[in-house]
Amino acid sequence: MHDIEPHFGWREKYRAEADEYSPFFGREYSEFGFTNKVYNYLLHPQWDEFGAETLYLKQLFTDYDEGYVIVEMIGEWNDAVHNDVMHFKREFIDQLIGNGIRHFIIIMEGVLNFHGDDTDYYEEWMDEIRDEQGWVAMLNVHSHVEDELAQTRLDNYLHFGEPFNGLTWRPQKPEQIYEAIEGLLETGTRRIY
Repeated sequence: MHDIEPHFGWREKYRAEADEYSPFFGREYSEFGFTNKVYNYLLHPQWDEFGAETLYLKQLFTDYDEGYVIVEMIGEWNDAVHNDVMHFKREFIDQLIGNGIRHFIIIMEGVLNFHGDDTDYYEEWMDEIRDEQGWVAMLNVHSHVEDELAQTRLDNYLHFGEPFNGLTWRPQKPEQIYEAIEGLLETGTRRIY
């Protein structure tokens, strides 16, 4: 896993460490110091930790005018043992919501397992963005992860599965991804909360 880097295709447009509203503002990265790991597997040092033991992220792009963020995740999302959603919500999502973000695009290709538990933090997240027609869309979720998300009833709060799987997002511009997700949601997959 140490050679899996976060997507760097939009670095000329956005860097979380240079964004004064990002939780990662001012962060400095090493190209050689491997300290983060998922179990016994070291991670590339460009991934950001946020308090979860086995889950890391990269804030790839944020547009405060349009109110959306694109985040890439890697590792194991474990709400059952580590309450990862609490760390994600408190250490990352809350600051973005406080700065006007209402649309969350979460790229899940690197999330190898999900272990669900309570839905309280997901419900809170939706409550905070619902009035602004906010949403959370998870792209390219592995089928076994999707099954666990559904068993935990997170489809009441998050958009995942078809048609959000199999999307080729890397060669696209971030605004094209946002517009595509908005279009998918407007054409019938949007849930009424």
